[in-house]
Amino acid sequence: MTRPWSHPPHPALGGQADAPRAVTDRVHAAIDIGTNSVHLLVARSTVRRRFEVLAQEKEVVRLGSGATDMKLLTDDAMDRGIAALHRFRQVADIWEAEISAVATSAVREAENHQVFLDRARRDAGIEVEVISGVEEARLIHLGILQALPVFEQRLVLVDIGGGSTELLVGHRGHVVEARSLKLGAVRLTERFFADEPLREHAVEECRAFTRSFLQPAARDLRLAGFDVAAGSSGTIEAIARMVDARRGGDPARSLNGFELTAAELADAVATVVATDTAKARERIPGLDPRRADIIVAGAIILEQVVAALGIETIHISEYALREGVILDLLQRSRGDSLDHLSDLRRESVVHLSRQLDPDREHSEHTTQLALRLFDATRELHQLGDHHRELLEAAALLHNVGLFISHSAHHKHSYYVIRNSEHLLGFTDHEIELIAQVARYHRKSAPKDKHPEFAALRADDRTVVRVLAGLLRVAIGLDRAHALAVADVVVETDPDSGAVVVGAVPAPDSDPTLEVYTAAQRADLLADALGVVVRVEARGPDPAAAGPTPR
Repeated sequence: MTRPWSHPPHPALGGQADAPRAVTDRVHAAIDIGTNSVHLLVARSTVRRRFEVLAQEKEVVRLGSGATDMKLLTDDAMDRGIAALHRFRQVADIWEAEISAVATSAVREAENHQVFLDRARRDAGIEVEVISGVEEARLIHLGILQALPVFEQRLVLVDIGGGSTELLVGHRGHVVEARSLKLGAVRLTERFFADEPLREHAVEECRAFTRSFLQPAARDLRLAGFDVAAGSSGTIEAIARMVDARRGGDPARSLNGFELTAAELADAVATVVATDTAKARERIPGLDPRRADIIVAGAIILEQVVAALGIETIHISEYALREGVILDLLQRSRGDSLDHLSDLRRESVVHLSRQLDPDREHSEHTTQLALRLFDATRELHQLGDHHRELLEAAALLHNVGLFISHSAHHKHSYYVIRNSEHLLGFTDHEIELIAQVARYHRKSAPKDKHPEFAALRADDRTVVRVLAGLLRVAIGLDRAHALAVADVVVETDPDSGAVVVGAVPAPDSDPTLEVYTAAQRADLLADALGVVVRVEARGPDPAAAGPTPR
């Protein structure tokens, strides 16, 4: 383990502001919709990719309570969640903040999650993105790196939420291993400790269940190795407060950098399992009474994680998911390119492509053709740079289904993309759109009778149709996988109004087959754009073709 460090100052420059003032830089609001509580963080960007905290709010809504293993969100839970979002919207509006709201385990797993997302949009005016467990871990990692001086060290992080536990090994900002486990304080409380008084056999059953569930992930994380351990979340902070109270002296004003040893954790766990009711646990020094009913399950999860990973000391980070969301927004807004995949996102797409695509040269070439077509038809489809990113990802990954089999590989590509844990930096919604564009790169056009397509909102269905249409034409332009078409130019026929795609041949190439195939596959694009699309061969005129795309 590394040497302990002195507690660093809170990394948000200037601390929390007392009142609104003139906004000189962009202001962002991050909303973290968890299983137990909903958090709001409003922050203004400052220098060197830091931020100043303007406002923070938290409401315990227990969104994941009252349903069997969180398969459904109850009406009461959704009402509490929407009410919190409505109030948070009002706070964010004071600062004229751009809102980014992410939902985790409870919403991610609920079969009726779309009802909640629709209500959030309609009743609170907030667009909520559901993120995967691994993406959640990545964002938490990003937040922790701003709170603790561990960038140069190999870090293992532990974040125990209400519905899931995120584990990650990272180094210098890169994710080495990440796992999301369905082990959460609310989830295990409802499974093992729904009734009082607390019984010893229930405690041992919870320990055995957690240990069994944890072992495969713990093995992989141990193999990855780490130098220092960090923990975030309400559960870990609650235990740290108990330990701080037990140490005596004045309570710590900030837990950031607080060091919790395995021995102190064991004492804290022994204390909470020795009290047989939530009412009795409310009197434990340092414990937030609002966590008294779920702290037993949360403490057992942390106990088992520490034991499985062999952690001796865990360092507390007050930054977690919401701070990671803010920092991710800052990185995107200050990035070097608005129309290209960010390094992290592109890196994860390329990694998956390298693993599964048998002909990456073909995929990379058709990607460039698709992006050229996207740029040349912007006035028609009116889509933005964000959609260009999704097209690039889908084009690079459209053939990963070949790893399973050639037959219906477009459907296999959808499955691989939709279920991959390698696509870091993307929301669940973005991954769904990428997967659908890849799924429709061949064979049947999108239809309302296809369940996944029908489940999309109307505007998303339009996006999929346009992007898949562009991709189909681009793939047709490399039909023989021979790179016979070097570039494309797009014009509008002044007489008919048709869109004419001109295929510029590579030197010493005959693109006759490619032009024919692209023309045969242009129907979806024509329908999506509402125009006739023709594909023709053009002479190899570099000046007409324009610069070679990246």
